[in-house]
Amino acid sequence: MEQTVSMTAPARRARVRSRATRPGTGSRAVRAALVLGVVVVLGMWWLTVPAGFAATPANALTSVGELSGMVGGFLVCVQVLLIARVPWFENAVGLDRLVSWHRSLGASVLFLIIVHVLFLVFGGELADKNPPWDEFISILQSYPDMLTALVGTIAFLVVGLSSARLIRTKLSYEVWYWLHVTTYVSIFLTFLHQLSGGAHFVAQPINRVIWIALYLGTAAAVLTWRFILPTLDAWRGRMRVAAVVPESDGVNSVWLTGPRVQELGVRAGNFLLFRFLAWGHLGTAHPYSVSAVPADGYLRITVGEIGDHSRRLPALKPGSLVFAEGPFGRFTADRASRPHVVLIAGGAGIGPIRALAEELVRRGAQPVVLYRARSPRHLALLGELQAMPGVTVVPLVGRRSELGYDPLDVEPLRHLIPDLHNWEAFICGPEGMGERAEASLRALRMPKRFIHREELSMS
Repeated sequence: MEQTVSMTAPARRARVRSRATRPGTGSRAVRAALVLGVVVVLGMWWLTVPAGFAATPANALTSVGELSGMVGGFLVCVQVLLIARVPWFENAVGLDRLVSWHRSLGASVLFLIIVHVLFLVFGGELADKNPPWDEFISILQSYPDMLTALVGTIAFLVVGLSSARLIRTKLSYEVWYWLHVTTYVSIFLTFLHQLSGGAHFVAQPINRVIWIALYLGTAAAVLTWRFILPTLDAWRGRMRVAAVVPESDGVNSVWLTGPRVQELGVRAGNFLLFRFLAWGHLGTAHPYSVSAVPADGYLRITVGEIGDHSRRLPALKPGSLVFAEGPFGRFTADRASRPHVVLIAGGAGIGPIRALAEELVRRGAQPVVLYRARSPRHLALLGELQAMPGVTVVPLVGRRSELGYDPLDVEPLRHLIPDLHNWEAFICGPEGMGERAEASLRALRMPKRFIHREELSMS
């Protein structure tokens, strides 16, 4: 279906009340705390390193291996703390940026772990005149807790590789989730050898106390804010499935109700982690965006069938118990700081976009919704959007192979809204669609700070 709609900005200036989204003092304070932590680790290493730590190539390699292990051990704790739901971190930085930092640190941690192992092996090889494999076996046999450390290191590497985009796309959410749960076990397994065999800890009581306090503090934060408090909140705010409604091919809405649903503090664009107490759903909690904010004791999520968990949602029975953790996310209307807003949706991304459109209208805006779909039968919630006063909906229907172009490329978007550089955009949909839309908006000179993408993840 060829799209021939042409549009300019609405004449009326929307009264959008918002705040800027640039990093503030809280974000800088967290960064400063992380840098200070690395400096402390470097100090622990420097104050206890032997005088001849770089006297020979073997000593230099071994020293670098020990340092990379200490910094890597510290950054592992930082990675866990960033997504441990620690209130100070979330209030200072925001969950979406914490998740981004967590992912970015992952590559650094993997690199440091690999450097730690290789440099210790190569340093020992030069010192003992052993082949690398023999030196590796010698290290395993000579130092305490090395076998458990090896198991933990292998588990770390598997988890890290599972987060690579190429591999992640081939894994179900359930497999990826449980792989990441093993990270806690891996941390415990690798922690033991640091104290029992680490040159900077064995005879250094101050370093040992600092390191034990770091790991115990991290464990306490995870237990408190990632497990105990969320479990208590989920029990108090437990809900039940009211109905499951098909919206289009492969997209279903789940209506939920509960006595405290109004107290969740859910805003348009938020997502929650839902755990349904039903067969096929008990193993994991999944992030789903809200497509209708709580009202009259009900809220709604709209979900595309893209995995085992989401494909089982239509089989949920009314009355099934639901635990929800959240809300999360900053994909909310109060981020809008320009008078003209375009909302770009695809697939199940129409859920949060629909809620955002309603909220923006309530704030005085006249949003334009560009709705990307493969065919008319995939246009879920289209009728609701078209019935909203003040919302302009432009369906962009058809496969690229059929249309001969991508409706979210630069020229089609320029044709739809000629002055897009003066607008603000919210994008939610499949990753490829989102990247394409963002690239086109940037090419049309829309500043990056006015382009908002949904993030439905805790790790």
